[in-house]
Order: sequence, then structure tokens, then C-alpha cells
Amino acid sequence: MEKVMTRIVIAGRPNTGKSTLFNALTGTRDALVHDRPGVTRDVVQGNVPNTDWQLFDTAGLEKVKIGIGADSTNMALSAVERADAVLFVVDGRVGLLPEDLDWAKQIRRKNKANVLLLVNKSESERRLLNIHDFYKLGFGEPVMISAEHKKGFDKIYEFLEKVGGSSETTNKKDDELKVAILGQPNVGKSTLVNKILGETRQIVKDEPGITRDTVKIPTNFYGRDIVLMDTAGLRRKSGVTDDVETLSALKSLDAIDKSNIVILIIDATRDIENQALGIASRVYDAGKILCVALNKWDLVDKAEQDDKLLKLKHQFNNSFHQIIKPLILPISAEKGTGVKNLFKRVYELWDVSNSHAPTSLINRILEKLITDRQPPMSRLKRPMRIKFASQIGNHPIRISINTGGASDIPESYTRYLRRGLARELKWEQLPIIIEYKKSENPFD
Repeated sequence: MEKVMTRIVIAGRPNTGKSTLFNALTGTRDALVHDRPGVTRDVVQGNVPNTDWQLFDTAGLEKVKIGIGADSTNMALSAVERADAVLFVVDGRVGLLPEDLDWAKQIRRKNKANVLLLVNKSESERRLLNIHDFYKLGFGEPVMISAEHKKGFDKIYEFLEKVGGSSETTNKKDDELKVAILGQPNVGKSTLVNKILGETRQIVKDEPGITRDTVKIPTNFYGRDIVLMDTAGLRRKSGVTDDVETLSALKSLDAIDKSNIVILIIDATRDIENQALGIASRVYDAGKILCVALNKWDLVDKAEQDDKLLKLKHQFNNSFHQIIKPLILPISAEKGTGVKNLFKRVYELWDVSNSHAPTSLINRILEKLITDRQPPMSRLKRPMRIKFASQIGNHPIRISINTGGASDIPESYTRYLRRGLARELKWEQLPIIIEYKKSENPFD
């Protein structure tokens, strides 16, 4: 029986160092850190290594009634309400502010159980202002820490051990599929995540650039344990002038490498843009399984849907040659239409990519391909001999081909072999890498 994780929420005003603390405790860079206040908007989730402690970084608490700040604050307070413990972070350099007192009252109302007061940025005692004032918050003795320098963390660990959970074990699963949701701004990535989770976990607005962090959310959907990775929207470099957006984009691209499957969301009401094709190419080059989801399909006129789907598939196929038959599916993230089918198909692809083709079958296919189209002559005008092949890896599928004589086989012939193998082995929607190995025997 899997042990329930202890939920620890980091809360406080903007720019007190919550995200820096989150990264330090989780040993990651998952939370976006910037000197500008209000960078974190969604709830970012992670685990403290080798423990049963599940950590949540929240947006800075703000006294606003409308807009993104209000939505972020409400989500942060909701996380506090569900927490087993709260790390309330204040800024030691700034000193106690009236807002700290107001939020302390709200946190006590939301969570009467376990709150640890952390006075951050305490690396230099000379720069601290009126430390004793923090007793007014009503959380007992303040703990001096420096999230940036990992100072004072012993007191945090002592507090968490008293709350519950183990600091010596971990229940992290290795078999969870990591599914990254990518796309340009405002195509419906966070809407899809919320629909899968069945709750409003991610902020959704009809304006681009709402999501900034790559938010990882473990869940079980359609029978499988997965980790959803909601990412910031990717725009053309020429359109990015803000350094926070640049950092967000880098985190989105990093999510490709950390994922098993990438769902590329495209607005079905528009044509596929070159940048979306560029993202698809990057996914393929990283050896990840790609699915293209045509979102907002419910907004396409029903009489035009068949022609629209054919046109979008044709546009994608003509511009993206790496995969023979890209998986392209229409969905409505808002209504949930096609979402389960989308995940059914990507799960099927993952299972296929786990398979290992018999060496004898690969060589029979290869022999027929070579008979139908002989390899070209080498640069030295010598015949290229392809002798033996086998599958040597999964995720992505890797095929090793032993060659005799010259081995400088052109990319055009490699594409021919890759496509032929993919068709015969039903790998047409998967990335395949072909590697050549020159024969070690000089007399062979």
C-alpha cells in the first residue's frame, strides 16, 4: 500500500524568496526565480529528495480583487487550506509589514495546524530589521534562514519531521509517464491540464503568457499514473523582449528532454504556424513520442470539419518529414471532447515503443529494402555493403546496422531505410534512430 505524502505549502508575500526556498529544498530548478515580484502564478509541485514530503510553491499573496493576482492568491490560499504544514516566509531585510500581519491572520484561519515562520534573507544579521517584530505574527519563534545559501535548513527539517512523514524513504515511482503539454501562447494548454485533473489547478485566461513555470502534476488518468507538465507558451524569438518570458521558454524546452511523451497543442481555428513545426522537429530530435492535438475543434464549423482536418494533416505532413504518419487528433480541452481518445492513443504508442523487434525480422526487412534499392557508391567509388542489423534501444527506438567497406552512407538512403523499417514494423508514428557500425574484421 502506497504511503500518503505529507503536503508542505510555502506561502508569503511576493518576492520573499519562496521559489528559491522551493528549489533549495527539492534540489531542482523547477520554480522560476527572478528578482521581479509576482513571477510565480501557478502552484508548483515537487518532492524533497529521499523523504515523504511533497512540497508546493505558491504565488505571492496580494491584496487584489480581480485579475491574475487575485486568481493566484486564491489558488495559494486553497493550497494552504489543504496542507499538512505551512512554511510562512517573510523578508528579514524589509522587516515586518502590515501585509504580513494580514496574511498571517488568513493563514491561521485556513490552517490551524502546523505553521513554521521563516525569516528569509538572514545571511547577514547586520542587514536584518527588528527581528523581534515577527513575534507579532503569532507563529512563535521565527527561524532565521537564507534560502539562497541554504542556511538554517536544519530547523525546517526538524519541524517537518514533527509534522509527520519520513526523512529516510521515498515513494517516488519510476514507472510514471511524464507527459509534457507544449504549444504557443493561448492555445489551451492549461485548460487541457485542468480538464484531465477535474479541477481548476492552472490559471486560465484569454490572454497569452499566463503560465510561466513548468508545472509538474502527478495524477492518474485513464488507468495510468502520469506526471503532467504544463509549460509556458512558446513564441517566436523576435516576439520575446521580456527576460522572464525568456526564462519561461527555456523551461518549456527543457520539459521536452525531461518528458516521455509530448502533446503539442495547436489552435484548430488557425493554420499551423512554422513555429509549431519547429517545436515538433525539436521533439523528434530529442527522441520523444509526439502527438499533435488540434484544440478548439468545437469552434470549427461542423460542415467544414472534415476538410479542415484533411487540410491541417496535409499541411503538417508536407512540412514535417521525420515521422511518416504523425499522430494528429482533434480535441476540445474546454469540453473534454476527444481527450480520453488522445491519451488512449499516446499510451498505445508508448507501449509499442517498449517493444523489441526480433533481429531476424529486422534483417529480412532490411534485405528486401536493399534488394529494391541498392545503396549508392561511396565517395571513393566503392560499393557500400550493409551486412547485419539489430535493435539496440528503446525511447527512442535505435537500430544498429553493421556495414562493410565504406560507411559514409548518405542521409537520403538512411531516410529510405528508416521509412521502410517503420512501415513494416508499425513504427510509423515513432522516432527511430539508425546508427552505423563499421565491421571490425578487415578481411570480411
